[in-house]
Amino acid sequence: MADVIEKPRTEVSKYAPKTEIFNIDPEKIKDVIGRGGEVITKIIQDSSNVISVNDKDAVKIDIEDDGRVIIYHCDQKVINEAKELIQNIVKEVEVGEIYTGKVVKVEDFGCFVELWPGCEGMVHVSHLDKERVEKPSDIVKVGDEIIVKSLGLDRRGRLNLSRKEALK
Repeated sequence: MADVIEKPRTEVSKYAPKTEIFNIDPEKIKDVIGRGGEVITKIIQDSSNVISVNDKDAVKIDIEDDGRVIIYHCDQKVINEAKELIQNIVKEVEVGEIYTGKVVKVEDFGCFVELWPGCEGMVHVSHLDKERVEKPSDIVKVGDEIIVKSLGLDRRGRLNLSRKEALK
């Protein structure tokens, strides 16, 4: 063997199949799959750049009942993209943490901020600035990136955010 190659290759061939295995909370499996499989289908299509999940170039994703996720494809970049999409769905917001988010909607009572795809919270008008704010549109516009602090969930399970707390 030493006559043919000096040392083992650091990476496998780009044509060799590759896998990635990681775990998610079993309670989040339904969020990754989605109603009728629509979420997992979108993940496969978006990461593989294919039209149909039956396409031979589509990434393969297996999710076990214990939360183990196995992703198969020849291209590591495709695997990484699928993994990131799944992790964004199952990621949890931590109370007290500061995040950078994008304003997706502005209302009279505050604005809605997307922290990452699939995770959206609201900043009430009273939490937009240290000073009194009459109209949220005076402070933020759709598309603005702002820093916010997670205040936790309200009684209805909605995520509350504060720009005022993040500015301190």
